[in-house]
Amino acid sequence: MKMITRFAAVAVAGAMMIGTASAQEMKFFRIGTGSAGGTYFPIGGLIANAISNPPGSRPCGEGGNCGVPGLVAIAQSTNASAHNVNAIQAGQMEAGLTGAATLNFAYNGTGVFEGNAKKDLRVIANLFPEDVHLVLPKGTTLDSLKALEGKRVGIAQAGSGTQIAVELILATQGITRDNIEEAELNNTQSAERLADGQLDAYFYAAGTPVAAMIQLDNTKGMELYSWTDEELTAGNNAVPYYIKSKIPGGTYPGVQYDVDTLAVSGMLVANANQDEELVYEITKALWSDTARKLLDSGHPKAKVITVETALDGVEGIGVPLHPGAERYYREIGMLQ
Repeated sequence: MKMITRFAAVAVAGAMMIGTASAQEMKFFRIGTGSAGGTYFPIGGLIANAISNPPGSRPCGEGGNCGVPGLVAIAQSTNASAHNVNAIQAGQMEAGLTGAATLNFAYNGTGVFEGNAKKDLRVIANLFPEDVHLVLPKGTTLDSLKALEGKRVGIAQAGSGTQIAVELILATQGITRDNIEEAELNNTQSAERLADGQLDAYFYAAGTPVAAMIQLDNTKGMELYSWTDEELTAGNNAVPYYIKSKIPGGTYPGVQYDVDTLAVSGMLVANANQDEELVYEITKALWSDTARKLLDSGHPKAKVITVETALDGVEGIGVPLHPGAERYYREIGMLQ
């Protein structure tokens, strides 16, 4: 993450040193991500790096980054999915990462977005699966999700897709804000509170491994709750875009057992009003050879971000592709 932050700083500083004529050609592209302790922020940073090519940079054909000429993409830390779709719709960000369930709810104006549809949202690519982690203190167990009743539970930060889904899923087990002591915290804050004994459990959906959980696992230690088949089925029925998944034992060194859970696809989305040619060039840059090297050497979850899976599940979400992205996928034969 330090490297990502350093890149953004160098890119902006370098661009500011270019002459007035070149500076006029510079385009900024803000990408909403999530908290620093989650997965969206480092992944967003890698994507920003991959698609950027500030004025004065070495051309792609001469060994430079194969980003969009003149583009400076910046990964911004946010409250994640719900915050990002709101900001993209409002034109406060050009693009962002969001879970498939939140994207569907927002576009159609259902669930927490009832009567407030975000019809300007458009998909650029499916990225990676986000697993729901129910984190417990080291050495503790939980008999069932129902056993959370009366406990201090982190339900993720307000404005996050995790919180939206967790509340819907817990309701299937009779757990609501009325019978738990809920805490609206981001992943890093939740891990710190759990380590300090201020939380009994917390939820977070993110691509594995998650930075804040690695830190927790390496210091105080942690356990992960493995869901029952009945809980998985109920959760999937409540939020259809959350599907059965598994966190393999050893993903976190202190958790050597497999964990059954739910997962949702993380998506890269933009506003429909973003220039078609720009989004075409961004999509092309995202799947370039230099981007592949950045993704493979970055966050472990970035390795599963591939052009071959870029359209997986997109049709079922019911949110259109951005015309620029659609043009690129059609050009390479992924769409007819």
